[in-house]
Amino acid sequence: MALLLNSSCFFAKPSIFESKGHRNPTAVFASAAERGGVASRRNQSGLETRISLVMALVSQTSSLSRRLLSELAAETAKYAFPKRFEARNLEEAFMAVPDLETIKFRVLKRTEQYEIRETEPYFVAETTMPGKSGFDFNGASQSFNVLAAYLFGKNTGSEKMEMTTPVVTRKVQSDGEKMEMTTPVITKQSDDQGSWQMSFVMPSKYGANLPLPKDSSVRIKEVPRKIVAVTAFSGLVTDHDVKIREAKLHEAIKNDTQFQLKEGALVEIAQFNPPFTLPFTRRNEIALEVERKIK
Repeated sequence: MALLLNSSCFFAKPSIFESKGHRNPTAVFASAAERGGVASRRNQSGLETRISLVMALVSQTSSLSRRLLSELAAETAKYAFPKRFEARNLEEAFMAVPDLETIKFRVLKRTEQYEIRETEPYFVAETTMPGKSGFDFNGASQSFNVLAAYLFGKNTGSEKMEMTTPVVTRKVQSDGEKMEMTTPVITKQSDDQGSWQMSFVMPSKYGANLPLPKDSSVRIKEVPRKIVAVTAFSGLVTDHDVKIREAKLHEAIKNDTQFQLKEGALVEIAQFNPPFTLPFTRRNEIALEVERKIK
């Protein structure tokens, strides 16, 4: 066979193999080699495609994982490395709040008992709380979940919005509603028997273009610019504690030479921290709307 394949005279003539309809052995071997090469290339091409696809998926998954980890780390840092308000006393020095967007304000006056602030306008999502208590655990949890559902996608745009601070709880009068201060979670209280409401401060980047709630119990409202007297305290919030602190704030404002309590002002409670926060590091604020005294 080796001699035949190497003999030039054997392949120099047309050869009997071709005259009788048989293919040239060299052509047969060449064709077979070509077919093998094509098949090999096809197999290799298919394998390369699968490998490329797997590598692309791995790269995409790795990129997604890094992005998710980065987002998780950023969110965790907001709570692991909180920010602090300016402290007026030792109690406030221990208070810390998550590094989240909050209501913008400027301080007009500070005293030992309270701080006078002018807040910028902002929007809130609010819902009426079940029961007559503003700090009943079941009622508060139910209202919080309703507002959180709106914030995280239960809205007409399926928009997932960022958390802000504070959450505000307030009690409104039965003969009408009066929006007052909000921050993290705000609680508002009136002298008569009325309903309690909880509200979330909305991210400022949306302005008035907030997606509409799918839950009819959630309402979107704008809180106008106003002046409020605020006092901060730590610990867990109870209805009894709110009454005592509200009375003290009322009494302190009476002696102010520049500002006076606005007629019909209702107390609001702002809570800035998540439930797992240690009580002595929590920041809560009681606020009452005030106005400048006419000279």
